[in-house]
Amino acid sequence: MSRVVRFHQNGGPEVLKIEEVDVPAPGPGEVTLQVKAIGLNRAESMFRTGRYVETAVFPARLGYEASGVVTALGARVENVAIGDAVGVVPPSSITRWGTYGETINVPADFVVKHPAGLDWVQASAIWMPYVTVWGALVDIAKLGPKDAVIVTAASSSVGIAAIQVAKLVGATVIATTRTHAKRDALLGCGADFVIATQEESLAERVKEITKGAGVRVAFDPIAGPMLTELADVVCNDGIVLEYGALSPEPTAMPLFAMLSKRIVVHGYTYKRVILDAQRFAEAKRFILAGLSSGKLKPVVDRTFAFDDIVEAHRYLESNEQFGKIVVTV
Repeated sequence: MSRVVRFHQNGGPEVLKIEEVDVPAPGPGEVTLQVKAIGLNRAESMFRTGRYVETAVFPARLGYEASGVVTALGARVENVAIGDAVGVVPPSSITRWGTYGETINVPADFVVKHPAGLDWVQASAIWMPYVTVWGALVDIAKLGPKDAVIVTAASSSVGIAAIQVAKLVGATVIATTRTHAKRDALLGCGADFVIATQEESLAERVKEITKGAGVRVAFDPIAGPMLTELADVVCNDGIVLEYGALSPEPTAMPLFAMLSKRIVVHGYTYKRVILDAQRFAEAKRFILAGLSSGKLKPVVDRTFAFDDIVEAHRYLESNEQFGKIVVTV
């Protein structure tokens, strides 16, 4: 038996319950982990409320990321051994694989031995942000030294990872946040410029920063009216990568900007990477090299105890955090 987090209906954080469940022996291609820490993602909040690309099957588990110790191996597992310290790369389905638990089974292909310098909390905060960013900025956009990229919601764990990856490949980074409260922290993470979207004009500031040229790449989890704003500041033949839907407002297609400037609006999730063996291998190599060199380093805002999972989700939805929220087990 293991204590795991489940929910029996969609709703707010209060629907999350810690329950005792049976954890079977790992099946073929699976490993069992004794979980040490769990990285939280906004996608899990959306899944819990019923506003996600997957629909919960009740009683539903949730959770994409974790770190822990391998305690059992299923058949045909060769990439890790019992006793290994690993992190979990988000598998393809939050419905099938949930990481919110003291003991969990996960696909062996989605666990990675992390660099020795990372502790459990940091190791639980790696894979969703950096895989998401690598697939968008490196694989799709081919971001490079001559490029400027705008990163919206930049104080999130994915936003901070995007700043770090963009700087690693030599690009100029314009980070956006709602107010100037997080400006210094974003500059400290490597952003070249910060725009507070509730306090200044996005279009005017981008025009000023780029001397009227605009940015080639925009990386955005908000959508809604933000898509139109980004289409206005992306240059000819630019690309807007939409990887989320945080805005509650409808998302209109910026058709005339797309036509006149030949802009690509690319709907994207990390699954583009993990469902392609070659991309997945390249992403892991890039991320592990960056972690080992210190050029990529997860930023953790706050930790919560496992028993405080409801409060952790309330904080997740507060938009107050800077970086990752982690639950320790």
